[in-house]
Amino acid sequence: MNYKFSDSRITALIGACIAGILLSVSAQAAEVKVAVAANFAQPMKDIAAEFEKDTGHKLAITQGATGKFYAQITNGAPFEVFLSADDEAPAKLVKEGKAVTGTQFTYAIGRLVLWSPDEKLVDQGGAVLKTDRFKYISIANAKVAPYGRAAVQTMQKLGVLSAIEPRVVQGESITQTHQFVTTGNAQLGFVALSQVWENNRIKSGSGWIVPEDMHEQLRQDIVLLNPGKESSAANALVNYLKSDKAKKIVERYGYKLP
Repeated sequence: MNYKFSDSRITALIGACIAGILLSVSAQAAEVKVAVAANFAQPMKDIAAEFEKDTGHKLAITQGATGKFYAQITNGAPFEVFLSADDEAPAKLVKEGKAVTGTQFTYAIGRLVLWSPDEKLVDQGGAVLKTDRFKYISIANAKVAPYGRAAVQTMQKLGVLSAIEPRVVQGESITQTHQFVTTGNAQLGFVALSQVWENNRIKSGSGWIVPEDMHEQLRQDIVLLNPGKESSAANALVNYLKSDKAKKIVERYGYKLP
């Protein structure tokens, strides 16, 4: 028996098929709760946009200091994926049974920079730190922020820490540290290169990219947390950070790849 359909009927059938496909994709899409170290907040937003286009999944991103995230996660915060500013916090979470064994890896290696909006203030070598050309310097809280620890280590190596300490304005995260400098509360500060990097150069002001041998390497690791263990979307995000598309975004913000 032959059936003939009018053009309008065919159009309706095609529309129904498309709607069914979209409904199926929508049903499978999920939202992943992600804790992201403050220095990686903007790159993560770019990665999130690509991840959503490629998978349909959305990310609920919370940015902050690595040490604070570690405390929140150990106390039951329902994050599913953690992008740390170091490799220590994820390792401890795995060891303590709060994260999934075998999912930790380094997604980026960060760079520390001494930066000022003043184009003439920061020299290549950090000699400005031995002068009175600035009133305040901003660094992140070394107790909770790996970039803060790296800043302290750098000043120790330069032999200026004790002299500078009275002039330190401390940010609770690298985001607040950067804000203190951009708003003029401090004339310069140790910030993440990713915050001031664009088109393969420091986009404004003056900066000294601190040699990596002056502080512990800023290996930034990702790990799948227990609440995300059974989530296909959370697992997909962890794997997505290994993709060429994600790696290109990481490098665009001045990070090195492991």
